[in-house]
Amino acid sequence: MGESQGISRGESIVTNNRSFEQLDLKEKIGQLFMCGFNGFEPTEEIIGLIKEYGIGGIIYFRRNLRDAAQVAELSAKLQDASSDPLFIAIDQEGGMVVRLEEGVTVMPGAMAQGAAANAELTYEAARWSGSEMREIGINMNFAPCLDVNNNPHNPVIGVRSYGEDPKRVGELGLAAILGYGEGGISAVAKHFPGHGDTAVDSHHALPVVPHDIKRLNEVELLPFRQAIERRVDAIMTAHVVFPAFEPDDIPATLSERIINGLLRNELGFEGVIVTDCLEMNAIAETIGVARGAVEAIKAGADLILVSHRSDRQKAALEAVLEAVMTGEIAESRIEEAARRNWELKLARGLFQSGIPSTNRDKAEEVQRKLSEASVTVVKGEANLPLPRAGKTVVVWTEARVGTEVIEVIKQEWTLGAALAQAGYDIKEVRIGIQPKSDEIAAVRAATVGCKTVVFASYDAGFSAGQTELIRELTANESFAFVWVATRTPYDLLVAPEAPTYLCAYENKPAMMTALAGVLSGRLPVKAKQPVTIGNYPRVAAEE
Repeated sequence: MGESQGISRGESIVTNNRSFEQLDLKEKIGQLFMCGFNGFEPTEEIIGLIKEYGIGGIIYFRRNLRDAAQVAELSAKLQDASSDPLFIAIDQEGGMVVRLEEGVTVMPGAMAQGAAANAELTYEAARWSGSEMREIGINMNFAPCLDVNNNPHNPVIGVRSYGEDPKRVGELGLAAILGYGEGGISAVAKHFPGHGDTAVDSHHALPVVPHDIKRLNEVELLPFRQAIERRVDAIMTAHVVFPAFEPDDIPATLSERIINGLLRNELGFEGVIVTDCLEMNAIAETIGVARGAVEAIKAGADLILVSHRSDRQKAALEAVLEAVMTGEIAESRIEEAARRNWELKLARGLFQSGIPSTNRDKAEEVQRKLSEASVTVVKGEANLPLPRAGKTVVVWTEARVGTEVIEVIKQEWTLGAALAQAGYDIKEVRIGIQPKSDEIAAVRAATVGCKTVVFASYDAGFSAGQTELIRELTANESFAFVWVATRTPYDLLVAPEAPTYLCAYENKPAMMTALAGVLSGRLPVKAKQPVTIGNYPRVAAEE
């Protein structure tokens, strides 16, 4: 596995373009901002922010990306517009949270990797994924999630976490960090101090983690300590309140006690501190984006993320400039943060030509191995493989309304398609996450006279319609019922009496092929259950 990624601090920073000392105050403030925009081409607004304010980075979303070739061209245009190299970042976590799929290898997500429990494969996945991204101009990945997901009702982390065991999260998170570094990418560990034990999505409201310092040190902070020891490039803060560290109910992103006191001074982190997007409601609908930018920088953040609206981006930049002019923010704080960002760009080779080589064949091999190693049989292994006689109905649940963590990606290679390829007589019925009455009726009609029903659920615990169907099908003794969770593994909690239950953690094509392999008996079961699901405990990696 890769070596630690030490970055030399405090050296003279001179580039092929300008030296850091040549930046004026407004440009140094600009270096503290990363902004997003709409469209597949640079907009007038984003070019204006680059040229007028000298912003330091760009964040990509699915709205910006068609395929690898288009992304490479877009990245080049943005870099050409800037006097100095830009961070170009993405949330390419793997699994169900990815922004780009065409022309790159989509690796299994964190919880699938937690089930595989193979640090070497996790390292290789990050290495090859990172090199593919760097090849098309992306140089920073907002991954891995070091959140320890021990709350079954967490609506925003879930399968983005490696699991509920802090040690496994730390080991695999570190492997990913080292792999991204080998691939030429700055990894950004998130969401500090930990978003795993929340039941509220900070995109919509402000969560609170009420645990005491002892518990937080033993669970939430342990993976971050490991990453800091190996000098991870950057850490992203969470819009979450931690009363044990911050008694004034200030979210971590805006808390001087957490950023400077805990992360810098106590844990000794020397890298770049990135905020989660200030346009999330936890900030935007409370203190506001512009004021949030001022408070985050005062607290010790180095890179401010404002992902969407140009009016908010300009307002935040102007608010920080005004705060410096009035003395609310010391110029030395701007100097410190801008210099830290500049040093990371230098260390990651953003001022130089040349990128790490990539290998699509090796990347796809790692994707396949991880997928095959992660399919988890929680209960009912004796009921497998699926019987081949008679018709098998596959109920396929698909996301149709998107968010930043539940993306609308119509999968043509479904579980039904994979099982048909494996030789089964398949009838597939598609439903939405919140199935309508006609979809429920279609499932009931399709299952009449069949021999086997395979239900591929998607966040069933948040869906009354899926729950109704699952309970009804579980109680029907006229066919064999097999249930597969294609996102959160906690779906079982809505019908724990189901006879056979598997977890795939995502509905991506490679995972569906692997899942069909397990269901058909072609592949052995290798996975280690990474979280406790009701009465079914987590399986330790060494067991």
